[in-house]
Amino acid sequence: MDRAVDAVNLGTAAAGDLSLWGLFVQADIVVKIVMIGLLAASVWVWAIVFEKTTSLRRANKEADGFEDRFWSGGSLDVLYDTEGLKPGHPMAAVFGAAMSDWRRSQRKAGAEGARAALGPSGVGERVDRAITVTIQREMDRMERWMVFLASVGSTAPFVGLFGTVWGIMHSFSAIAAMHNTNLAVVAPGIAEALFATAIGLVAAIPAVLAYNKISTDLGRYASRLEGFGAEFSAILSRQSEERA
Repeated sequence: MDRAVDAVNLGTAAAGDLSLWGLFVQADIVVKIVMIGLLAASVWVWAIVFEKTTSLRRANKEADGFEDRFWSGGSLDVLYDTEGLKPGHPMAAVFGAAMSDWRRSQRKAGAEGARAALGPSGVGERVDRAITVTIQREMDRMERWMVFLASVGSTAPFVGLFGTVWGIMHSFSAIAAMHNTNLAVVAPGIAEALFATAIGLVAAIPAVLAYNKISTDLGRYASRLEGFGAEFSAILSRQSEERA
């Protein structure tokens, strides 16, 4: 009778704290390390999502204003002096790089003859190269930490699963040592182990969704820069031909 009471008391004590904090505190040290790592990754994922969402919204807003000023019919030289020399956003950087290269080409054309500047390696090709390089550099900067989102989204469930497998192995070892298969004794250890998988999914699901959404938005913004660069390059090429 006393042994039966002890078993009941043991089961009640083991199952006494099944809160999230209790599951973490009672977990094996390896499982705790896995949980802490996944929680840290989840926090960093949300920080990246906030930063990317904010920066993309700001970049599009600044691009809207810049395009309004660019197509307003004002002087491109004045626009270059005010925004192109020290660009504050990617579209201004593309404009500044193209305008700077075009100005150098015009100075060279004045010294060597405009026709010489319009050859195979002339102003059109050099401006296009400057635009391409600048867009690539700006997009590389904006895509920073995107690899981290993809990595968390693809690996976090497996890391959580590792913690679960390790925790279940540890629980089974403890159960074998206790010679007690009462569900109240078995359940807490398994719950602690499964908690690691749950945290892995909590980290992975937002990372995957955010990666897909932000990648799409970045692709659209890159296309916007490329479209602007192509139009601006065509304008500069026509001006160079008119001066030739």
